[in-house]
Amino acid sequence: MNRKEFLQFGTMGMTGMALFPANLFAEETKKANLDKFPSRLPYTKNGDWKEFHLSVNITQQELAPAMKIHTLTFNQTMPGPEIRVKEGDKVRVFFKNNTELNHTIHWHGIYVPWRMDGVPYVTQMPVMPGKEFVYEFTAEPYGTHFYHCHWGTLLHMQSGMFGSLIVEKDDDPIKKAFPYDREYTLVYSAHDVNFLRNELNGMLERMKERMYMMQTGRFDPEWFNLFDSMEELQKAIANGYQPPYLVNRRAPADLPEPNWFTVNGKSYPSTPYLYIKTGETIRVRLINAGTENHHLHLHGHDFWMVCDDGVPLPQPWQRNTLSLSPGKTYDIIIEGTNRGIWTFHDHDTRRVTNNGLYPGGNLMALVYEDLPEEERVIQPMKKMKMGNMNKGKGRDMLPKIALDE
Repeated sequence: MNRKEFLQFGTMGMTGMALFPANLFAEETKKANLDKFPSRLPYTKNGDWKEFHLSVNITQQELAPAMKIHTLTFNQTMPGPEIRVKEGDKVRVFFKNNTELNHTIHWHGIYVPWRMDGVPYVTQMPVMPGKEFVYEFTAEPYGTHFYHCHWGTLLHMQSGMFGSLIVEKDDDPIKKAFPYDREYTLVYSAHDVNFLRNELNGMLERMKERMYMMQTGRFDPEWFNLFDSMEELQKAIANGYQPPYLVNRRAPADLPEPNWFTVNGKSYPSTPYLYIKTGETIRVRLINAGTENHHLHLHGHDFWMVCDDGVPLPQPWQRNTLSLSPGKTYDIIIEGTNRGIWTFHDHDTRRVTNNGLYPGGNLMALVYEDLPEEERVIQPMKKMKMGNMNKGKGRDMLPKIALDE
């Protein structure tokens, strides 16, 4: 179908058509889309220090319409709020534990003093229920980083205890090389919702027992599986103590096998859109806070990979697919050179599923806001006829939200 035929069909069929500006291009949709990206955590100044407040709570998170799970979250959002600071800033974070579990915060990629690194029993004691810990560090190095809980990491990270941490500088080398107009942060994760439910309930029960033992003065290293030294552990074993890895509460088959995959805490069709305009340049910060490799592919474009773990690349790579492994961050630059609505997804399509059903997971779209009106015309499903679906009119009937292919 050529442009003339397209316009004629669109005009004649208007009574049975819907215009996409009513949703995808509407201002209220674009405004709501902003809520699908991490909100910035506010701070107050206290002398030379920028002071932030983070708490952890058990909250309910909707991954996709009608799919809700209980999660552990920073400030009741998944991901947690984004911390943005300038390189060299003095940062103080007041962390309050509002749950019945232990927690810490690890500042992934940040050059913190070792006592601020958030590794339980190595750099600090865990932050116990109802308690607070204050983290202090200088914001360095520059780049895209993140923070996450380092206690019970197998459970707590996929439960939602992660958030982005961006260290900026006034003379930004990326903005100098690629003057971008706006930027987005995308935090990827993977979740075994059955594991989350069972393990969270089990951990809460174990903590109740341990808290009771401590409150009644009956702390027992063997009960807590916590020893002051290797020698103390070996002595306990000689006296009949069995380490938990000998009587494991879970078999290898019980380890998490993710069946939900999220971007900023959402799975398709709730994932965010990346809006762009023709001629515009955008920066996208990619963070993998989960356990799976994601092979991210953008249709219709190449992009520039400009930072690796926050470090600017001396020679940006032009690519259309990159592999984002656990703990990695990349920054990419997308140039608005090919107007349309383009898929941005994991090329390992097992990660583009919801509970095993395709499509789902981290399926997203790059949307050109300046798409001409005539290219936004769609036909509602109730008006579609099977006979028209293979007669070259497909572009008049897209896009839709598909939940099962």
